[in-house]
Amino acid sequence: MRRPERQIDMAEQLIDRFGRVHTNLRISVTDRCNIRCFYCMPAENVQFMDRKDLLTFEEMERFVRIAVPLGLTKIRLTGGEPLVRHDLHILVRKLAAIPEIHDIGLTTNGILLADQAEDLYDAGLRRINVSLDALDPVKFKEITRRDGYEKVLEGIQAAQRVGFDPVKVNAVSVRGMTEDEIVRFGHFARETGVEIRFIEFMPLDADNAWEREKVLFAHEILEKLAAEIMPLVPCPNQNPHAPATEFQFADGVGKIGIIASISQPFCMSCDRFRITADGKLRNCLFSLEETDVKGMLRGGATEAEIAQAIRESIASKKEGHEINTARFIQPDRPMYSIGG
Repeated sequence: MRRPERQIDMAEQLIDRFGRVHTNLRISVTDRCNIRCFYCMPAENVQFMDRKDLLTFEEMERFVRIAVPLGLTKIRLTGGEPLVRHDLHILVRKLAAIPEIHDIGLTTNGILLADQAEDLYDAGLRRINVSLDALDPVKFKEITRRDGYEKVLEGIQAAQRVGFDPVKVNAVSVRGMTEDEIVRFGHFARETGVEIRFIEFMPLDADNAWEREKVLFAHEILEKLAAEIMPLVPCPNQNPHAPATEFQFADGVGKIGIIASISQPFCMSCDRFRITADGKLRNCLFSLEETDVKGMLRGGATEAEIAQAIRESIASKKEGHEINTARFIQPDRPMYSIGG
């Protein structure tokens, strides 16, 4: 049952200088991963954080409880691959017990999901996104540089079986690599009931090999689906703060989401902030500055001091990511180190 909305004092809200109110926190629980997607991590010799430098579940819970009076209502757990963090369902249970948090999601590559889906659901998780960039097993291995395709499909099926609804599948679209996957995913959405979310390739790869020419744009994806399956129409009652614009096929069977981070930036409706696995607060995925929350949590800072640090971080948020300008600077941290 959805918990009632609560009123937050304007003076306490996390509002940046552009008037955006922030209610949505992404928590990276680890930088480790069991695959090596080229747009996220190096193929080999990845230098992971020392485990002692990762936030504990108790520290994550404390941070959330400090942020709740500032208006936090939604959480998404990310990585790395969050399911490699031992006993993740315990963290889910801690967060689900906070009355003001009415929405907890998880983004996973799905390889370990079949074994954990039931525990996660029982702990209070209700929304899940599975990253799967190709339905062709050969292409899957080319992208991930690891095996595991069948495990991902098993994870999706297990998530549906235990009650996650909808299960969303995130597919990064890369020109010269995934064009042939678009129609496959369209049919997959229609046949399985999962929602496919196509994501434009973003400059967060560890090898700094991103080029605009490699971006497969949103309008091209929609045009291909319309030409080879049938036209799509916008879904009603869309969340204005959600990163995805949602469509459904004209006959009502199959839902498609488009995250057009490059061609149609949604920065001005952004309500998200994030904390990395090593406790650095970031007000944007592409931020060049961080606030050391872990140092505050472990150094005896008061809740008021930490709350003020959160406010100051949000207040300093830039207008947008600037990818489409000459001013853009790619963050030093790749995706796996920031948190997806």
